[in-house]
Amino acid sequence: MAKRLTEKQKKIIINNFKEGSTIEELSKEFKCTNSTIIRNLKKDLGEKIYTLLVNKNKNIIQNQINEEPSINLDTSDSDLRIVSSNKDFEGAYTLDQSDKSSKQPSSTEFIEIAPLVDFEMENSSRKEFSSIPIDQIELPNIVYMIVDKNIELEIRFLKDYPDWEFLPNEDLNRKTIEIFLDLKTAKRFCNKDKKVIKVPNTNVFKIVSPILISRGITRIISKDRLIAL
Repeated sequence: MAKRLTEKQKKIIINNFKEGSTIEELSKEFKCTNSTIIRNLKKDLGEKIYTLLVNKNKNIIQNQINEEPSINLDTSDSDLRIVSSNKDFEGAYTLDQSDKSSKQPSSTEFIEIAPLVDFEMENSSRKEFSSIPIDQIELPNIVYMIVDKNIELEIRFLKDYPDWEFLPNEDLNRKTIEIFLDLKTAKRFCNKDKKVIKVPNTNVFKIVSPILISRGITRIISKDRLIAL
């Protein structure tokens, strides 16, 4: 069951996210999954503001990396000098020539590594390894789904779920439906224009899988699992 955050925790998460905390940092701090953090942020901030803040935080991290002092080697004279390019760092370290000779490995320590022969790099796209065939998974007896007012399934693309964005583009464009293991979680992601229905027999997904596939639906998301029809 997904961890339910308190209103106080949600406010702290939003404030920390605005100040530059990453999804991973917030997930560790509040001991919940990345998807829980992302869903709460999108729900309170909206998709547009969430995306803007994600890009902003990425730029901040990149700038911090670029500002790290680089190390320059100056081998003039008989000393090896390591000098920081950061203007705020005024110190320099020197290594005496006599110390260098004692620390350098001798020629007898050199090991030649033979080149790889007849090795072919696999250029094919990464194979999908995350989905579980529906015949190999045991679902609970009861699950819940979100539908519109006409009892039509809520169909989304896999790319709409940030937790699965590492998959190849071919898989991200697959149509998917989502099932929830408990009613409270389902209601939390249900807006006013839709409603939650109860599925009392999960075997129905195996029975109607050919119909779902004919409509282009090939995946089911259940919490942190991706089920292949």
